[in-house]
Amino acid sequence: MRAALLDSASVSSAPAALFPLAVERTYPTELAAAVARGAVVVDIRGHDERAAQGTLPGALAIDAALVPERLDPAHPNHLALATGYDKEWILVSAYGVETHRVVLGLRRRGLRGATALVGGYAAVKSANLVDAVTEARHVAEDVARVTAH
Repeated sequence: MRAALLDSASVSSAPAALFPLAVERTYPTELAAAVARGAVVVDIRGHDERAAQGTLPGALAIDAALVPERLDPAHPNHLALATGYDKEWILVSAYGVETHRVVLGLRRRGLRGATALVGGYAAVKSANLVDAVTEARHVAEDVARVTAH
């Protein structure tokens, strides 16, 4: 169940401590269903964090600083998957804290489908859901393109 406790307009002048409650959230138990309906999972952890904690197979690994330009369909450097402002993006950080700030920035740009994964990679790993993203459409399309050659 995606939930938002506050809308982004109500926290524009709020302290950063309130940001974790200000964005849409996706729970780890919803990850597989979200991916099945076309959501794209974006791992915003740095290389060192992914190396230490483990990877999230099927997720796009994009540094948090680059996420706005890569997911915004109006930006000249956007990903091919960034097809519209309603595209569902689920952002994952180490423990779920950093994603709130990034999702809030995306929503201010008009990306209505951006959500933060509650608990981040740590929650996914503890729930044994690390492989939930491997069924993503973009993963299957990439595998088909690679194996066709």
